[in-house]
Amino acid sequence: MQLKITNSRWLAPLLLIAPFFFWGTAMVAMKAVIPNTTPLFMAGVRLVPAGVLVLIVAAILGKPQPKGWIAWLWIALFALVDGTMFQGFLAEGLERTGAGLGSVMIDSQPLAVAILALWLFGDRIGLWGALGLFIGVLGISLIGLPDEWIINLFRQDAIAIAGSWQQLFASGEWLMLLAALSMAVGTILIRYVCRYTDPVVATGWHMILGGLPLFALSSKVELQQWSNIDLSGWLALGYSTVFGSAVAYGLFFYFASSGSLTSLSSLTFLTPVFALFFGNLFLGEFLSPLQWVGVGLTLVSIYLVNQRENSFAEITSTSPAETELKRAIANVNEPETLPEN
Repeated sequence: MQLKITNSRWLAPLLLIAPFFFWGTAMVAMKAVIPNTTPLFMAGVRLVPAGVLVLIVAAILGKPQPKGWIAWLWIALFALVDGTMFQGFLAEGLERTGAGLGSVMIDSQPLAVAILALWLFGDRIGLWGALGLFIGVLGISLIGLPDEWIINLFRQDAIAIAGSWQQLFASGEWLMLLAALSMAVGTILIRYVCRYTDPVVATGWHMILGGLPLFALSSKVELQQWSNIDLSGWLALGYSTVFGSAVAYGLFFYFASSGSLTSLSSLTFLTPVFALFFGNLFLGEFLSPLQWVGVGLTLVSIYLVNQRENSFAEITSTSPAETELKRAIANVNEPETLPEN
């Protein structure tokens, strides 16, 4: 069963942008409800129901379920890194920072992906990619490091810098960086997962398996997870779950399976733009001048890192990493048959 949505000139571009719009606005919705709930519980709510919805859609589309212990092992690892760790760090960090700022830091993960892809798959970065990585490190530093730390660094005030480091490790920005790293590793892991099972089915199961430990941790260390949530809070959680997780990931994998990988990667920078805009509009969030400079540098760096694909296409064949990923996606309807042990 294949949906025919790419034939419309106006609908297809909207659907292509939709995942990044939903991810950005979901950050704002989550930030709005955090004062009335707890972060681990919120992370679990965003994952488990969304995973069930994804599996229902996968069943309607006739997607095969995982077969063999190797497939389930990769899904479990994917769930731990991209589910439990990513959403856990994201929710805990979002409690201590703004939605727009948090989204910028989360969607800087293509920088880490580029480094991991170079190391694991020999995916060359190139001139534009190297320049983008350098600018990205500078931009993330301006966003994530306390302004006082940066000012003291230029003043060469060692005592003040040491105190600022303690502030950094207790800040939400640090947790957001850990979330971005978890998401980057998860992006790499999906390439291995796709060898053994359908990526949409794997996404659904990794949401469920990754969300259950968050509920377990919440029951042990958190109190009054839902007693203070009002109707608007449940609506915000519902939006984050249905649109920010299930629909966004469903559309993402639909276009990925249609071969629009370059378009998707080049649109990644739209997520923090949406989050910053709606965070300012609904939550009154503001960034410092240094952080705004960091935001600009980060968006430029993400664009440059993604541009390396276009540059390579003009001078050489497809990179080994992209070839491997496209081959895996092309074969998702016929998963590799493996002997069960």
